[in-house]
Amino acid sequence: MFSRVRRTGPKKPSFFRSIVDLISFFQLPAEHRQVVFYSEGKTYWVHLEGILRAFLDITDNTVCYITSDCNDPGLQLQHPKLRHFRTDEAGIRNWLFENIDTRVMVMTMPDLHQYQVKRSKHKVHYVYLQHSLVSFHMVYRGGAFDYFDSIFCAGPHHIRETRALEAYYQLPRKNLVEHGYGRLDSIIENRKSKVSTRDELPAEKQQTKILIAPSWGDDSISNTVIDDILVGLLGAGYAVIFRPHPQTVKFCAGLIEALDRKFSVDSAFTLEVDVSGEESLHQSDLMISDWSGAALDYAFGLEKPVLFVDVPRKINNPNYSDISIEPFEVGIRERIGAVLPLDEMAVLPAVVKKLLQRASSDRIDEIRTENVFNVETSAQAGANALKLIVEAND
Repeated sequence: MFSRVRRTGPKKPSFFRSIVDLISFFQLPAEHRQVVFYSEGKTYWVHLEGILRAFLDITDNTVCYITSDCNDPGLQLQHPKLRHFRTDEAGIRNWLFENIDTRVMVMTMPDLHQYQVKRSKHKVHYVYLQHSLVSFHMVYRGGAFDYFDSIFCAGPHHIRETRALEAYYQLPRKNLVEHGYGRLDSIIENRKSKVSTRDELPAEKQQTKILIAPSWGDDSISNTVIDDILVGLLGAGYAVIFRPHPQTVKFCAGLIEALDRKFSVDSAFTLEVDVSGEESLHQSDLMISDWSGAALDYAFGLEKPVLFVDVPRKINNPNYSDISIEPFEVGIRERIGAVLPLDEMAVLPAVVKKLLQRASSDRIDEIRTENVFNVETSAQAGANALKLIVEAND
């Protein structure tokens, strides 16, 4: 599959490996498994790495890192206070969550206690860590955060939304932490040290690169107008990197294979199915997206423009308007780029050209500071807050 692209996707632990690690975890002395980080896989490492490293530097506790991916880079982090474990995404993980005896559990996975993954029968303080800048009430399912005790918020919009949801649905008040967003900090840090090989080429040999990074679902770019976009951009002489969402690669493999066969004859087209890295973000000049949170990472982290194709909103909670707060990803689009209606796809290359000529970083610093907590210092802020939570639950 996708012969032109090297795939290094998740590798799920075997049943045997999961059982062995489950036994090893519970054989640890109780005092050595009081803080647990859970990762769904390698694509979440960028959200966990900063706060985990910073927390290990300031805590006396042993930390357990449990992942459902044998390719998770977190398994390679060596520290005298860190222990690694692997688990599946099925029955063993579900049993582990229901029976885990720990003080504090940190995770980026929403919908706790909504479906198969339940809260523990023991007293555990659950911390939700952001893996996107988008709002809580439209893209996520209703009740996605109801069973967490603490939420580490990326920006003021997360605090407003959580308090509004609590008031409307009469939910217990959560501990809300002004944290920030680890992935954004990573992109900014890498941007500072990044030297583009393309920039070293003579101007006449440089080719403008457009990154297409959609969300997933029936109404996403990948499932609707991707053909029109690729034809328009390649025909206008742009180099194009198509970076489909992992869920699209997983559930619409036939679609991605068909696109690869059709457009791979053009050397200016690249299909990228491993989204754990950042290289294509740094190499590109502009992103085309829809309702993907990656567009916000791109604009705020790289200070480059985004063109939003106006496909129908990604709504996983049909009751999102109950709290009368406009989702962050709706109101921010025209402040960090431009919105292209679906009936104007024919002018897409011209709109791209106009956006590229516009200085996208004019006010991005101000907009970012206004909407994201602790830019470039979220790891330290999160680690300090987590240490207080662990101490409070001693």
